[in-house]
Amino acid sequence: MAQDALLEVRGLRKDFVSKGNKGTKTVHALSGIDFSVHAGETFGLVGESGCGKTTVGRVICCLTNPTAGQVIFDGKDLFSLSKSELKKTRKDIQMIFQDPFASLDPRMTIGQILTEPLIIHGIGDRASRRKTAEQFLERVGLQPSYFSRFPHEFSGGQRQRIGIARALILKPKLVICDEPVSALDVSVQSQILNLLNELQKEMGLTYIFIAHGLNVVKYISDKVGVMYLGRMAEIAPSDELFRRPMHPYTSALLSSIPIPNPGGQPKRILLEGDIPSPSNPPAGCFFHTRCQYCRDVCANNVPPMETKGGREVACHFPLA
Repeated sequence: MAQDALLEVRGLRKDFVSKGNKGTKTVHALSGIDFSVHAGETFGLVGESGCGKTTVGRVICCLTNPTAGQVIFDGKDLFSLSKSELKKTRKDIQMIFQDPFASLDPRMTIGQILTEPLIIHGIGDRASRRKTAEQFLERVGLQPSYFSRFPHEFSGGQRQRIGIARALILKPKLVICDEPVSALDVSVQSQILNLLNELQKEMGLTYIFIAHGLNVVKYISDKVGVMYLGRMAEIAPSDELFRRPMHPYTSALLSSIPIPNPGGQPKRILLEGDIPSPSNPPAGCFFHTRCQYCRDVCANNVPPMETKGGREVACHFPLA
């Protein structure tokens, strides 16, 4: 792990246990995740649905407790802090949620939504909190007069801007962006991405950007982590990962990105079979059941995450 990282995730594991008529079932959502994020950086997190991306974000935000592992933020182990210490630290870690229609309380005005975090952390009086909320509405491209209106009066893009203002009003160091544009039209997506870039430069923010859209991640991220079935497959600088993936799973993911010139479209790598169940993952490399390069060692031994040329890959036979 980097010595000067703002965030270090070490050996993160998360199991969800459910009880039903057929007994107890354990879902291994995260099976030992390691990565670091530096101040001012945007770390993209990609992978198929159910791979554990959102769970990583929720654990970092302390919305979900891990089964094992550490989350070191600004030199502090979040899950070793007292309640009062954790409350102070959580102010510096905020989240932008995926669904702008579900993440805002319809019974609250925009002013109440934006000032609530300030009230919780005892910041300012009523007049100063209103002024701060109106300033942040302007910073995300909305009118201060929206303070007294309700969420149902706004479009999806406007609601997401309100969600961004709510996340930033405490002036955090780290923002978890959990698929913040996936529910929006393409034209609105670009506006929100540009806004996030502008605010990052203006406020010195650090992002973890969780997404399905690979082009979106390529546009906004400095570094990208690729997840598969609760494990990290590859971590690399964004340009290098998209130019030359080293993990077979990453290569298959990138081959699915459409290119405007049909004649220049590379051959798509089709993965056979379904993703194994996280309640019963395969032995060895989790990806070996779908990998065209699989050998005996892949089915029996978990590949360690190794550093190769400034990037990290968990594969017994990484691509050249």
